[in-house]
Amino acid sequence: MKILISADMEGVTGVTCPADVLPGASQWERCRHLFTSDVNAAIAGFFDGGADEVLVNEAHWSMRNLLLEKLDERAQMLTGKHKTLSMVEGVQHGDVDGVAFVGYHTGAGMQGVLAHTYLANSITGVWVDGARASEGLLNSLVVAEHGVPVVLVTGDDLTCADAKGYAPHARSVAVKDCVSRYAAVCRPPARTAEDIHAAAKEATALALRYEPATGTGPFTVDIEFDADHLAGAATVVPGVVPSGERRVSYTTATMYDGIRCFKAVTTVVSAAVEEQYG
Repeated sequence: MKILISADMEGVTGVTCPADVLPGASQWERCRHLFTSDVNAAIAGFFDGGADEVLVNEAHWSMRNLLLEKLDERAQMLTGKHKTLSMVEGVQHGDVDGVAFVGYHTGAGMQGVLAHTYLANSITGVWVDGARASEGLLNSLVVAEHGVPVVLVTGDDLTCADAKGYAPHARSVAVKDCVSRYAAVCRPPARTAEDIHAAAKEATALALRYEPATGTGPFTVDIEFDADHLAGAATVVPGVVPSGERRVSYTTATMYDGIRCFKAVTTVVSAAVEEQYG
């Protein structure tokens, strides 16, 4: 049995503000240890639950934040950027039985600690077929096309509530309770590590591949920005068209293509953001 952990940082124990998660920022180095602790707790839980292999896909910002030298030595880590499926890279090879979303968060425009979708700002909302989408929802649609269930989600309490919509059978662990986008009531790492370990051990039983979700498309993705020129920039990507004030949309047959188009849009848009005015 092989488990893929998609590891993001905003939903990690103790993380509440940009300085905690931006590489080189004042609290980032300290929070890398908290990040690694949450991931290690999940790794240990999966192995104790019967997993034979765990691959951790580093999925935050530069995708070079986890401390490899502190990682549970039984696991392997995929680190670095420019990956075909970005946050869920590795699921496409046919050997993954279950996926865990560790350190996840709610989506752009939603309530939640450090809520966003791919870009830290600029995007104010994302919808798939009319449903507001977090990174968790987007990635769950991608892994479903490979017949792999989401078995564990960790993050703040609102992230766990969001996960009930796209992975209703997954185990979830709230490591903190949202007060605002930049504040939370946090559990200490010793406590969250115990909770994550227990949930991952239990979640291992849910790691059962199923028939890939083919033919469930097409998918229409709508993206809203905080400035009109960013919507204009996004239409440089083939297939992306204006769909309203500061909004664009595109339709793809699969979410494999959908997530790759989304990545292209965010890359183009991030290059169009001006330092002071956005």
